[in-house]
Amino acid sequence: MATTEITKDTLEQTISGDGIVLLDFWAAWCGPCRMFGPIFEESSAQHDDITFGKIDTEAEQELAGALQITSIPTLMAFRDGVLVFRQAGALPAPQLEQLIGAVRDLDMDDVRKQLAEQQAAPDQA
Repeated sequence: MATTEITKDTLEQTISGDGIVLLDFWAAWCGPCRMFGPIFEESSAQHDDITFGKIDTEAEQELAGALQITSIPTLMAFRDGVLVFRQAGALPAPQLEQLIGAVRDLDMDDVRKQLAEQQAAPDQA
């Protein structure tokens, strides 16, 4: 599956469904983004069960700001509508494959339970 351009109008629909979604926040002027782009594209061709989305931070400044993207490239992984990974910096292909495996292996019932516990706990300063 090829990558999909994601905009503020398509983000919620893209990340809220079942399955895995990987988002690459990038810009044309960004050297590391240009290095990571082909790795991300190649991975998308190998994993047709995963949605690979690209968000151009120049064209989608409002969206990048809302998601607090302060460094690019930034990679986010969602599974079943839950943000499970977020990291700035380009990943080499083997690490991207490791990430995909780790996201596939998550016990989402356990993830949801942990999130509920975190939200129920009072803020500790």
